[in-house]
Amino acid sequence: MSPVADERDRIHAAMDRILCGTPERSNGALTIVALAVEAGVPRNALTQRHTDLKNEFYGRVRARGGTPDSEQRLRKQVRRLKEPRAADAEETAYLKADVEALVGALHQATAENQLLHQQLADRTAALRPLPSQRQRRPPVQRAGNLKPNSSGEERHRRLTSARAESTT
Repeated sequence: MSPVADERDRIHAAMDRILCGTPERSNGALTIVALAVEAGVPRNALTQRHTDLKNEFYGRVRARGGTPDSEQRLRKQVRRLKEPRAADAEETAYLKADVEALVGALHQATAENQLLHQQLADRTAALRPLPSQRQRRPPVQRAGNLKPNSSGEERHRRLTSARAESTT
């Protein structure tokens, strides 16, 4: 037997074993890679020299109602890749709606600002400018008889004397 004929026989036998679910050398996946491993031939033997056997294998896989593992894996990957795109499209729609609302609010604020500047320049309305400086806060009340401006030593002396009086 020639090497090519022997290869073809081994590929046919491997095809039968994989399709029957009894692989000996491979993982039994319905792929060309698994078929090549099962037949003990390089993968390019199926993709270059024996393309008819590759097509026959895929035809038999489809005829028995199953899809090749590679196709299932690719379909799963396509679904996984489409999910974020759908979520991104939804988020984009929300962001576009937000942009429209923000542009409207900005337009309204700009129009009101122009109106207020016009009224201020015309003095037609009773507008009063807001003070530009911050008002000072009233001083904070301190607990006990401690003064806010007393030094650290004085505070310490007063606290220790107050503690001494309360213990006696």
